[in-house]
Formats: sequence, structure tokens, C-alpha cells
Amino acid sequence: MPPRNGVDATRVVLRPDLWPGRTPTVAEALLATPTLAGLSLDELRAQATAGEVVDLDGAPVDLAGPVLRATPIYLYRGLPAEFDVPFDLPILHQDRSLLVVDKPHFLATMPRGQHVTQTALVRLRRLLGEDHLAPAHRLDRLTAGVLLFTRKPTERAAYQSLFADRLVHKEYRALAAASRPELAEGVRIENRIEKTSGDLRARVVDGPVNAISEITLLRVRDDGLGEYRLLPHTGRTHQLRLHMAGLGVPILGDPLYPDVDPELASAPERGDFSRPLHLIASSLRFVDPITGAQRHFTSDRR
Repeated sequence: MPPRNGVDATRVVLRPDLWPGRTPTVAEALLATPTLAGLSLDELRAQATAGEVVDLDGAPVDLAGPVLRATPIYLYRGLPAEFDVPFDLPILHQDRSLLVVDKPHFLATMPRGQHVTQTALVRLRRLLGEDHLAPAHRLDRLTAGVLLFTRKPTERAAYQSLFADRLVHKEYRALAAASRPELAEGVRIENRIEKTSGDLRARVVDGPVNAISEITLLRVRDDGLGEYRLLPHTGRTHQLRLHMAGLGVPILGDPLYPDVDPELASAPERGDFSRPLHLIASSLRFVDPITGAQRHFTSDRR
């Protein structure tokens, strides 16, 4: 189904193996899905009557039918209550293929969980009227900076592959304590990071290396804080934040590392945006897979 007001239909995979001893109906399996928490049977029936509960081929689904195998279903879910992120989303560059923005702190890249309309993707789709707009990569909700979107579905895979294949030079800036002057020489961190579903934090574990970062203290400011350049060579969840904390210089404003700060983590829900994570995706550089041109985009944020 096409996006509705900038928001994609929700994809849910029905799992009969989660119902040992009996076969659930489509309605039962849908209503038991955490993604659809809060959806009532009457609301589900109303969507089905309108032809808005469909299978992979776009055919209407019978809610009373049995779920015999893992089956993807598409429907529109109700929008969650969200806090407004009161910051602009400046456009750095746009052409026929790409849209590049300077994402603010606290704004998610794309819908996930309780963040749907307050995301860069939905904001831009609504602003520009472009339902085909899609991110070529992601930035954490708390990270600001350069974020690239594709405008043509036929070109999307080419740009997304650049990031998947690590062909994009990414540079970040961060503020943290300047308590280790030897970091001015630069350090390379190589370890293994894993993040378990349901756990807020990623963790360093034993095993083959999957997370590599280069970190350099660029200068010490008059207020005693250090400005750091961070070059990630891999893209694990919270990689830079975890690597900085592991060096003993956690990024200023980080609510998760080295320890969870419940007050800081819940600040946006209370309307407090005064203590952002001081981490910015400052630049992206790559060879355009469509035109072959050198591309270089830089954030205006400091």
C-alpha cells in the first residue's frame, strides 16, 4: 500500500509457531503483535472492510482465516502520541537524485517504535510531497548532522550500497572531557560490539572484530572541553559513543554511556531539549554511483 500522509504502511509477519497446540486466526495473530499494541478488534475490522489489510501481493486478507505459515501482512497503524521536536531540518543540497539535510538532535531518521511523524523522513515527505523519498543511511535519533535521502526508487539501492559496502568517508565531531591529552596523537579502537533487542545499550564483547573507529583530540577549548574528530570505519549501533566512553572520555550529554542517566534520557519527553548529545555527523564524502562525480557534503552545525 502507498504511504499515507508520509507514513508507510506497517509490515507485520504472522508467526503460527508462536501459537503451540492450535492455529490462530489472522485477527488473533495481528492483535497479539507488539507493533500493533493498542489496536482494537473493531479498528482492525474497519481497516479490513476498507481493503486496508493486505498480503504481499496487495490482496485483501480474511481476518477469520487461519495462519498456517509465516505470512507478511500490511496495514496502516494508528499514530502514537509523540513529543514535538522543536528544531528545523535545513536542506543542505538537493538535485534530481539526492536530498541532503542537516538533521537536528532528538529527531529520528525514520519511523520506529514511538517515533513516527517526528522523524526526518516523514517531515520531508510531507514538506516536499515526495512519497518515494527514502534514507540512504541512518543517524541515531540523538546524533545531529549530514543525512542523505534518495529521491528515485530505481537509484535507491545504488546509494544504500555505498554505505553497506563502506565506500563513504564519514567524519564526526564530538565534545568530551580533555582529560587524556595523549589522544591528540590519535588512537584506533578495534573490538566487537553487540546489541541485544530490548537492551538500551550496546556492549563490547569477546569475539571477532566488527567495530573500528579512529579518534583524535583536535583541540582543547577555553572551557576545558576537548573537540574530537571521530572516523568510523564500521557502523555498529552506538559505536562512536561506546568507543569514546571506553576511552574514559564519554561524549557530553550521552544518556547511556558509560552509565544510564534516567533523568537525561527522559528529558525530551518532558520538553527539555537543553542537553543534547554533543555528537555531529560533520561530513560525508563519496563517489556518486550514478554520475561518477565526487560528492562532499558538510554540516553547518557546530
